[in-house]
Amino acid sequence: MDVLMLSRLQFTATTIFHFFFVPLTLGLSVLVAIMETQYARTGNETYLKMTRFWGKLFLINFAVGIVTGITLEFQFGTNWSGYSAYVGDIFGSLLAIEATAAFFLESTLIGVWVFGWKKLSRRAHAVVMWLMAGASNLSAIWILTANGWMQQPVGYAIRNGRAELTDFAAVVFNTFSLLQILHVVPAALLLAAFFIMGISAYHLLRQQNVDFFTRSFRLGLVVGTIASIWVILEGDMHAKHVTKVQPAKLAAMESLWNTTSRAPVYMVAVPDEQNERNAVEIGAIPGLLSFLGHGDFSAEVKGLKEFPKSERPPVLLTFLSFRVMVTLGTYFAVMMVIGIFIRKRLMENPWYLKLMMLSIPLPFLAHTAGWVLAEVGRQPWIVYGLMKTADAVSPIAASQVAVSLVAFILVYGLLGAVGYYLIGKHARLGPEAVAE
Repeated sequence: MDVLMLSRLQFTATTIFHFFFVPLTLGLSVLVAIMETQYARTGNETYLKMTRFWGKLFLINFAVGIVTGITLEFQFGTNWSGYSAYVGDIFGSLLAIEATAAFFLESTLIGVWVFGWKKLSRRAHAVVMWLMAGASNLSAIWILTANGWMQQPVGYAIRNGRAELTDFAAVVFNTFSLLQILHVVPAALLLAAFFIMGISAYHLLRQQNVDFFTRSFRLGLVVGTIASIWVILEGDMHAKHVTKVQPAKLAAMESLWNTTSRAPVYMVAVPDEQNERNAVEIGAIPGLLSFLGHGDFSAEVKGLKEFPKSERPPVLLTFLSFRVMVTLGTYFAVMMVIGIFIRKRLMENPWYLKLMMLSIPLPFLAHTAGWVLAEVGRQPWIVYGLMKTADAVSPIAASQVAVSLVAFILVYGLLGAVGYYLIGKHARLGPEAVAE
């Protein structure tokens, strides 16, 4: 493999692994803050136990997420120096703000929260947790703003052979970035809700700490229901914007080869990139893709053949990641609606509790599929319409990247094993063991 493919694989591996921990940090921080607010407001010791128990799992996840995230920013210098040299004036400023205004803030606040239990009043301690949750999500917002600029570059001018920032407000309020924020942050809340509900279901099936885990489950259910509905509604807005600014991605999402009015969505399709067609097409729903992209069942949707082969994204991977994300998103909403109807009879419905327990990994899979869709669907551009990924790679030996790729996989694999072992161990032990 050449240095370009190896660099892509390395960034993919490290980013996906890091992303296994980030959404849980974002969502769980808010849910723990809600629990501690209930304790500060009512003085109910059950909410204190909930805060400590779920807070323990949050801290383990946070620690692994921090370690795996630090190396990512360095890769823009080691693996993607062409990119950094060309757009560093814009992209670098956003990463710098994220580090100084959010990352250091959340790192400080988490120390205050951990060591401040006996030094702060319960109300002040709850405020620190809310600040911590805000800082964590602020960090994500700046990262998503940077990524949104890569998807839809704005507020720049080409000077002296590189892109230079001309309008910071345009970058910050970029429509693509705002839509990503409105999608990823609620999706993180949904993931955290499933995490809490799944672990709670495990204990409820064993009739352990029934009141504790019933309260936890219902909190996750409320937050998860709101988040699941919001993610679907925002996803529709996002699809229409993608149609406008990245039409090749939309065509790849549904493997549409020919420009078509009343473009259909197929229930089952098998893309055949080599022959520029679909080998299988079953269950066409006429006009649905036109409606998703344009809000009009009769609208014309550009097919992949409208774009040069060199500017088309990998169709199969884009197509599959979109299908996985949408299918799982629908499943999450259905599970939440069912949960709302049986929330007072959870113990009488062990089938539902078992499903929730088994569903814990699915939001992680959905987040990964969404990230793959966003990044792979943008290819071959690293900055859409401005710079191709092949022009961004560092001029280094492929052997150097290969060695570091293997090292990353081994080290990250070990970190992940330790992190999930600790999370699983404390999740199974229950609140009493965490209190001890």
